[in-house]
Amino acid sequence: MQVTHGFPARGTPTALTIGNFDGVHRGHRAMLVRLAAKSRELGLPCSVLTFEPHPREFFSPATAPSRLSRLREKLELIAESGVDRVHVLRFGASLAAMPAGRFVEDVLVRGLAVRWLLVGRDFRFGAKRAGDFALLQAEGARLGFGAEAMEDVLDGAQRISSSGVRAALAAGNLEDAARLLGRPYAMSGRVAHGEKLGRALGFPTANIVLHRLPPIAGIFAVEAEIEEAGGTPAGARPLRGVASVGRRPTVKENAAPLLEVHLFDWAGALYGRHLRVRFLRKLRDEAKYDGLEALRAAIARDAEQARNYFRNHG
Repeated sequence: MQVTHGFPARGTPTALTIGNFDGVHRGHRAMLVRLAAKSRELGLPCSVLTFEPHPREFFSPATAPSRLSRLREKLELIAESGVDRVHVLRFGASLAAMPAGRFVEDVLVRGLAVRWLLVGRDFRFGAKRAGDFALLQAEGARLGFGAEAMEDVLDGAQRISSSGVRAALAAGNLEDAARLLGRPYAMSGRVAHGEKLGRALGFPTANIVLHRLPPIAGIFAVEAEIEEAGGTPAGARPLRGVASVGRRPTVKENAAPLLEVHLFDWAGALYGRHLRVRFLRKLRDEAKYDGLEALRAAIARDAEQARNYFRNHG
């Protein structure tokens, strides 16, 4: 899959969809399936336009929702759907102020050479969110591209959405989140050096610094994969363990959020390697303990509870 960044230069004609695709849940994947089918029908490349940062992070960083996926994770998930190209457009002041009609002409037509466009039925774009699907249809008729609105994808009576996934994760309901996503919720990142406190307590951890507030917090039974150059080897079995996502209140006040993973059957160094962690069961909320001995005892209980989970779930 080809990934490009920045304001698009004139490209070859394409079939395109637009969105943030945070988490790439089942609704997003249905859009990508529809896009791929139409691109084959028309004999056009299959392309996605997405934004970095999320527009709500630009307009209101203090109240923007937590991200379900980092940009790297989002691109990997989109690639799995057979997309040919992803264009990442930086969302800043100039794009936020761009009138909807100019966005269509400059970005979609002159830049991305769109011939067929798929958006969600409630898609809004342009300055003050003035653009909608009706405008896309009208501009498409004028400028030579077709437009289609994707109906909602439902889970029972519930519309599948990124906000719905976030709500399930915030409630600790990993089963509901996995159903909406179509897979267990996962986080990934490069393992960094930490304070080595887990090792001193008898539970060494792989630490991944979280640069944004995560959508989950607490202690979890997890599976992890260590990605090698070129991806995780085919047939590699996931490693089981217990993980903490939070601010470590026993150790430090107001610390930055951190993902710490203790793997049960791993003794090697992981520093600098990329780790993907799937969250399978929430064990408890994060808590502050009266000293390191109490913390050690709590970690031991968590590890045993996670082992029991895996014993009961194959």
